[in-house]
Amino acid sequence: MVGIEEKPAKPKSNYAIPGLYFFDRDVTDIAASLRPSARGELEITDVIRAYLARGNLHVERLGRGCAWLDTGTHDSLLQAANFVQAIQDRQGLKIACLEEIAYTRGYITRDDLRRLAEPLAKNDYGRYLLRLAEEPRG
Repeated sequence: MVGIEEKPAKPKSNYAIPGLYFFDRDVTDIAASLRPSARGELEITDVIRAYLARGNLHVERLGRGCAWLDTGTHDSLLQAANFVQAIQDRQGLKIACLEEIAYTRGYITRDDLRRLAEPLAKNDYGRYLLRLAEEPRG
């Protein structure tokens, strides 16, 4: 049986929903039909369950190399920041660089990338984009 549980004490699997959702326009009707939880809030889990019940839930498993970082506490936010810094420093790559993603997927041209980088050329991020614009598109 396929189901979704909110923070179970004993999870039935190793899968988790990390909090990255894309909904269609039906989400507002679905949310409007929900009752608040015991916490007095509408729960995203209930929205997802509604899509599952309709047979309209599409889930993608994140592949190797993806990391889910909880940032709900001061300590976990610091841990996430340290993780991002370590990856970026050791690999020389930026995490979630929107300009890089747009460029490598062909949404923007090399000239667009350079134009976006120019105002930032005095900082590390801008220099990263300019360096990327000089490399062959990957």
